Amino acid sequence: MDILCSSPLNRTITVDTEVNVSLLPQDTRADSVRQIAAEAQHPGGIVGVVAIGRNEGERLQRCLHSMADNRGLLVYVDSGSSDDSVAMSRALGVTAVELDMSIPFTAARARNAGFEALLQAQPQTDYVFFVDGDCEVASGWIQEAAEFLDTRRDVGVVWGCRRELFPEKSVYNLLCDIEWQDLPVGETPICGGDAVIRVEAFRAAVGYRPDLISGEEPELCVRLRQAGWRIWRLNRDMTRHDAAVYRFGQWWKRMLRGGYAYALIASIHGAPPERLWVAETRRAWIWGLCIPLCTLLLSLSFGWPGLLLLLIYPLQVARLARTGRHSTRENWLRAGSLVLSKFPEMLGQLKFLRDRLRRAQSRIIEYK
Repeated sequence: MDILCSSPLNRTITVDTEVNVSLLPQDTRADSVRQIAAEAQHPGGIVGVVAIGRNEGERLQRCLHSMADNRGLLVYVDSGSSDDSVAMSRALGVTAVELDMSIPFTAARARNAGFEALLQAQPQTDYVFFVDGDCEVASGWIQEAAEFLDTRRDVGVVWGCRRELFPEKSVYNLLCDIEWQDLPVGETPICGGDAVIRVEAFRAAVGYRPDLISGEEPELCVRLRQAGWRIWRLNRDMTRHDAAVYRFGQWWKRMLRGGYAYALIASIHGAPPERLWVAETRRAWIWGLCIPLCTLLLSLSFGWPGLLLLLIYPLQVARLARTGRHSTRENWLRAGSLVLSKFPEMLGQLKFLRDRLRRAQSRIIEYK
């Protein structure tokens, strides 16, 4: 039997209530960051791992095996899988947490549950690496992230470069790979789902908002920065992601989820000075709804010449393709997808508005 980590909790834990990380010591004042940094003098911080997933199967197995050399505890949080994810993770010696499915599950809630289980079992943990169960972790990443946080006491979150495992298998996987490559390095305002977070910072921010079905990472980053922490992306391989997007319908649903996230986070942090995802929200409305409506009105008023307004779409594709930094083929694919994605993004925002008017808690939008 392969043992990925020795753990006193080599069993399944069922979380029956909503995780409340506010029970952990907190201090949201910016001054507390400097105090914590001054007191954290011990070298070689311990990194615990929280992996989350739902019906990831072989992808999860690859994920867990890729972290076999980490000296910290590894916790897997399962969100109602119908496959053997829980049994497989337990067989590998990983602590398994099963969410109470009577409460609507979200990735944010799963990460909070994993954090609580990890800190209960290994309270000396300094940093937590949150990783999606469909990702393989690059060799040496966890250690390098810990060393960076050891030396940069002002940084609360460090993340790296995510790439796709199989970009050659579909154009949609390739588009995901291009998306990951276009993210900036250095200090950033937000991070992605795979990130190493300082335990003190996570406690101070009271964890992820468990009610968010998407966009929970940038929302947390806003609160971390407001508490005085910095977010940093290293120009170093972190994870290899298996998007497993092979059909147009999957891609469409993924973009729809993105539009929902834009509207959701803009409704929370859209006011100055953050203005988070306000521009992305507006672009979806302009390109996904306003231009088609204007085209319709012009056509009703002036006949077929009104359809000439639709030429703005290929012109925008050409403009974006010219500004790309990838191969010619990749630039055109990226440009076309960016323009086309405004339609499902707009529909995602309509879904958000409908849920808000109904005061309904939307369930997660899955594309796999």
